[in-house]
Amino acid sequence: MRWVDPAELPHAVMTEEDVRVPVSDGVLLSAKIWRPVSSDDRPVPGVLEYIPYRKRDLTSARDAVHHPYLAGHGYACVRVDLRGTGESGGVLLDEYLEREQADAEDVLAWLAAQPWCDGRTGMMGLSWGAFAALQVAARRPPGLRAIAISSFTDDRHADDMHYMGGCMLSDNLAEAGTMFAYATCPPDPDLAGDAWRDQWFERLEAAGPWVTRWLRHQRRDAYWQHASVCEDYRSLACPVLASSGWADGYSNAVTRLLEHVDVPRKGLIGPWSHKFPHQGEPGPAIGYLQELVRWWDHWLKDIDNGVMEGPMLRAWMQESVPPSTSYEERPGRWVGEPHWPSPHITEVAYPLLGRRLGAPGETADPPPADRTLRSPLSVGQFAGKWASYNAPPDLPYDQREEDGGSIVYESDPLAERLEILGSPTVELDVSVDRPVAMVAARLSDVAEDGSATRVTYGLLNLTRRDSLRTPTPLEPGRRYRVSVALNGVAQAFPPGHRVRLSLSTSYWPLAWPPPEPVLMTVHGGAGCLTLPVRPGCEPDDAGERPFGEPEGTAPAPVTRLTPVEQRWQVTRDLVDYRSALEIVKDQGVQRFDEHGLEVRRRAYERYDSVADQFCSVRGESAWTMSFRRGTWETRTETRTVLECTATDFVVHATLDAYEGGHRVFSRSWSQTVPRDLL
Repeated sequence: MRWVDPAELPHAVMTEEDVRVPVSDGVLLSAKIWRPVSSDDRPVPGVLEYIPYRKRDLTSARDAVHHPYLAGHGYACVRVDLRGTGESGGVLLDEYLEREQADAEDVLAWLAAQPWCDGRTGMMGLSWGAFAALQVAARRPPGLRAIAISSFTDDRHADDMHYMGGCMLSDNLAEAGTMFAYATCPPDPDLAGDAWRDQWFERLEAAGPWVTRWLRHQRRDAYWQHASVCEDYRSLACPVLASSGWADGYSNAVTRLLEHVDVPRKGLIGPWSHKFPHQGEPGPAIGYLQELVRWWDHWLKDIDNGVMEGPMLRAWMQESVPPSTSYEERPGRWVGEPHWPSPHITEVAYPLLGRRLGAPGETADPPPADRTLRSPLSVGQFAGKWASYNAPPDLPYDQREEDGGSIVYESDPLAERLEILGSPTVELDVSVDRPVAMVAARLSDVAEDGSATRVTYGLLNLTRRDSLRTPTPLEPGRRYRVSVALNGVAQAFPPGHRVRLSLSTSYWPLAWPPPEPVLMTVHGGAGCLTLPVRPGCEPDDAGERPFGEPEGTAPAPVTRLTPVEQRWQVTRDLVDYRSALEIVKDQGVQRFDEHGLEVRRRAYERYDSVADQFCSVRGESAWTMSFRRGTWETRTETRTVLECTATDFVVHATLDAYEGGHRVFSRSWSQTVPRDLL
């Protein structure tokens, strides 16, 4: 990334470190503001980013890259911590609550009323910030003219880190552990003053394991429908710039918005993990901030700059790569689609014929035999994370490690290049021997040396085969027609490679397994894999406007005091047959040089099981967060453990808080939630 000297920008920028914004119930939220010095006399549009991740420290380096850059192009950028986080008052109890969205509307009204703002506003963000922008935009607050969102979903139940195809993801536990930690951190006394301790204890007293709440909603009910924009796409009335990455868990929502909303819209999907496009990893990153300036200039300043010209969707067509748990770059090219769904793409069905993935239109006479499988719990240990957070090695490894416990269908070597863009689907006729079962479907690119790189995958809880709202148990031995949707992707398969479809009845620890092992029969002659095939070169590709190199203002200065530790380790004990995946993400101790605060973040996850005892599976998420300046020092230690029986989920959680080395708060929870056909 090119660091831009602030003197190069069109406007000199001033910064206000801690501005208190009142909301309707009297709570004060803390904001940091970057705006042109000239805005005192010549008001400018305002852009809000609204997240719970502590602007004072944990996101300060990142925030310094894009907010001063945008402010230097003539915008008032306002970065607000949600209530109960950072220096904002109140407590944070859950994600995307009505109170959170009402607060955002209050902040937008406050922003529009400031003498340095001209009343026109936008919202931007990554992940939670993108969720917030999309959800608030659907409420149509006055003055909100456009949004720019990265790594988000419009469907909180079917396509988020909680559940996928009705299967519960391990990220449901991991994200709960993350927010358990973030929601119990203290404010900084430098900004909060003597009230910091009372504010901290208010958060500690209100805290609890969020995973229990999410476990109480295993169906698509009103809890998830709230703030899911897919419930009424017509609610969205302002222009949307939507982006994500193929290595992220949120790529599907970009194309869904393009298809279903009726507003000016642009989509962008790169090879990236859970990152802004200008910080995209795997690369190549792009000049996303330049794109944002053009976006805001058009929609907030009424500049006719052609931002809506060109393809509706720009996507990175990925080339074939060997399997790896991390990549610095993904080779490929940008392609453009004039609309979505695209007129260039054809849905092509490949029949499942015995052990082969047949050619389109091919049949077998006699019909192929049925195939049966009971997958071991070890299938999934090399699946990587549901969403890559670019904390290597969190991408899937060679699928030969997984396919021994799967039903595999493989094509003949390809005679010519095959490119796909969109969401593959698998149609199956299946029967099982248990009332609760799941199927995981994986699409892989198999090289001539036999190595297999996972391209995309999908999950389906078969009790939700007809409805995520009203699941029904399976009748053992009965034959069902089911469809498994795989995540969207853009991928090129070169000549000589093979396309492989793999099916398994478990995918642990990426997804929580059924209560007991399942024997699944895939009935021959009835299944197919449908691929969204795109011709290799379209006229819209030739006119694709290249992106500039990534640039931004320099990050806030940080001094590393202790090293980072990243570990992802799979183990198997052949004495007691216990298998485990352990993940360590330790950011070490960093000093934020502008104000001297020293911060440590350490996350630990463990997912283990014994042999094929499906009720032995166990997940753990533990965090340590510490803050120190001079003689002031605090530390929180949070831990959440999720276990199960055949009938229940069991949650154990602890919270311990320390001040100056002495424990000042401690609480534990033990909670049981019935399994609901899961």
